[in-house]
Amino acid sequence: MESLIVAGIFLLVVIVTIFSSVKIVPQGSKFVIQRLGKFSRTLGPGLKIIIPYIDQVAYTVTTKDIVMDIPSQEVITKDNAVIIANAVAYINIVSPEKAVYGVEDYILAIQNLVQTSLRSIVGEMGLDDALSSRDQIKAKLKSAISDDISDWGITLKTVEIQDITPSGTMQAAMEEQAAAERQRRARVTRADGEKSAAILEAEGRLEASKRDAEAQIVLAEASQVSIGKVTGAIQGNELPVMYILGEKYVDALQAMSQSDNAKTVILPADLPAALKGMLGR
Repeated sequence: MESLIVAGIFLLVVIVTIFSSVKIVPQGSKFVIQRLGKFSRTLGPGLKIIIPYIDQVAYTVTTKDIVMDIPSQEVITKDNAVIIANAVAYINIVSPEKAVYGVEDYILAIQNLVQTSLRSIVGEMGLDDALSSRDQIKAKLKSAISDDISDWGITLKTVEIQDITPSGTMQAAMEEQAAAERQRRARVTRADGEKSAAILEAEGRLEASKRDAEAQIVLAEASQVSIGKVTGAIQGNELPVMYILGEKYVDALQAMSQSDNAKTVILPADLPAALKGMLGR
């Protein structure tokens, strides 16, 4: 009976030993093996054999790309504006032993490294540049942290700026500034319109004055020609002159009588005598 118990215990120990020595590493993972507390080797995917009770799986590390969310943080720009920025990083562990032995917590370490680098990069930029230069920030950020995390056996695939926005106070100030700028532009546009209208009106008056002056010159020249012709025609005979002057006089009296302000029109009794008096005869 005792021999059966011993045999059973021995068989159980053998089975446990066999199972503890056989390891199946899943695809997309690697096992970090320690031998008596010291790093021994790294096991890739597949069926692997280790020394039981001496070797042990200390860490299981994924070889897939890891998506790391970088928490939002307040960043002060070069012109003392406060913005809120966050990012996302894609990393891949190429040397699991460096990742687990080189740093206490590589996830936390990379998050802090990205945040620190992001604050440093944005701090050297103005607000407008920081809001419009995501690609530039991304390139500088990747260059800044790639060398540091390579010492931990980690490769930075890419880093993306998810969001970069002004703080609530800055947004309110920017909205007020934009509104003031729109009002200024509206005033400038209105002033330019009034200026253009005044210039056009003045040019119109100037052109009309020029036309009136030209018309008066033409009328004066026509009067001069007509007077010359009349003078040549009468040749000392005053009757035609009296006829012309009388005709003009009648036309003038007729115009006066048609005026709204005209009350009384007085006609001379002796029109020919009046005309002669005008002629000095």
